[in-house]
Amino acid sequence: MADVPAVPRSLSDQASEVLQALRSRGDRLVTAESCTGGLIAATLTALAGSSDAVEGGLVTYSNAMKMSVLDVAETTLASHGAVSETVAVEMAMGALGCAQDATIAVAVTGIAGPGGGTEAKPVGTVCLCVMQGAKTPQRETAHFAGDREAVRLATVSRAFEMILKALS
Repeated sequence: MADVPAVPRSLSDQASEVLQALRSRGDRLVTAESCTGGLIAATLTALAGSSDAVEGGLVTYSNAMKMSVLDVAETTLASHGAVSETVAVEMAMGALGCAQDATIAVAVTGIAGPGGGTEAKPVGTVCLCVMQGAKTPQRETAHFAGDREAVRLATVSRAFEMILKALS
């Protein structure tokens, strides 16, 4: 059996804070993840009792899955590319549509590397969106340094920060 690294304490602490904020407001979270491959949901659900605040998570790595599961428009993907704030917004909307009891969604799509980057969208480019009800979605493009693992972990951390901001 292979050793599996523990979730870094800071991410575990952030996850605990996110869960506490969700519980205090009576909110339920759904994730739509591409470059993190479910790491946001996994970090949250690694904590006991998370089922009272986490509705679920969707890993939509391919464009086909983004379209079929999350209703991301083919024209959006063609116009903006999978790594774009517009796609992240559509992913968040689609996740809320899939999880009818969820009140807030986080979506991430990016290039974790080591390959796949371009001059316009280098490795480490990640687009994030947090959507809550009728509120204007929070969306941003971030650029994270480091290897694939570092980019993925930084994305999870930033997603937690954005969720906490939305809930404050």
